[in-house]
Amino acid sequence: MSRFKRRKSPEKEPKLERWLVSYADFITLLFAVFVMLYAMSIVDQKKMNEVQASIQASFSRDISPTPPKVIGDRDFGLIPEVLDQSSLSRGQDEASAAETRNFSRIKEEVLANLQEFAAKNEVGLTVNERGLVISLKEAGFFPSGTAGVQAQALPLLDKIAASISGSASPIRIEGHTDNVPVKSPAFPSNWELSTARANSLVHYLIEKHGFNGANLSVTGYAQYRPIADNATDEGRKLNRRVDIVLLSRKGAQGEVLRSGAE
Repeated sequence: MSRFKRRKSPEKEPKLERWLVSYADFITLLFAVFVMLYAMSIVDQKKMNEVQASIQASFSRDISPTPPKVIGDRDFGLIPEVLDQSSLSRGQDEASAAETRNFSRIKEEVLANLQEFAAKNEVGLTVNERGLVISLKEAGFFPSGTAGVQAQALPLLDKIAASISGSASPIRIEGHTDNVPVKSPAFPSNWELSTARANSLVHYLIEKHGFNGANLSVTGYAQYRPIADNATDEGRKLNRRVDIVLLSRKGAQGEVLRSGAE
């Protein structure tokens, strides 16, 4: 054993101020938490103010025709998802009014020609939802029981053709008869007679006046579309006719069949 004993170092006293470090850390973290909560409360309030201002602006602002802007380096107009029905309706009304004015102009021109030929009682003119209807009465244009236009009526027919030649409306030629059965080997019934008269008129318009066949159509109604009572001689005269119909847009889309008194 050594003669000299190692002297023990004196024990260190515990550092009682170590709690201050933990306390300081706690206070720092607590301060950071409160700062964060305060910042969050400010952001939420700001957002709330923005939402409130946006709602108030939506209910109080005037509607402007200027399209809204989209954030970015370019401006884009809104693409409508639903067609404005009121604008569409206005456009249709304007087109219909223009169409009616055009039909009325042609009607007046044909009327002037009728006065020149003193044929007012041989032709009827009507503007309705179907379009412009020019009715050629049998007595003035077709010999009884035949389909060809009589020669003395051709100059008047030429004038009518000239008046309607510039119209872009589709043209339907409609043959009509009364309810008296036809007695002719060439026409077994009024169906054949009414259709043959309409066909005769179409061929004349194409061959003599150069009408476009794609713009023409032919139909024969026999006695089933009367405009007067077939019980009287006067009514039957009115029903024996060929109608030149300049079809309106609505008329070109088709018609609901109507029954008439015979």
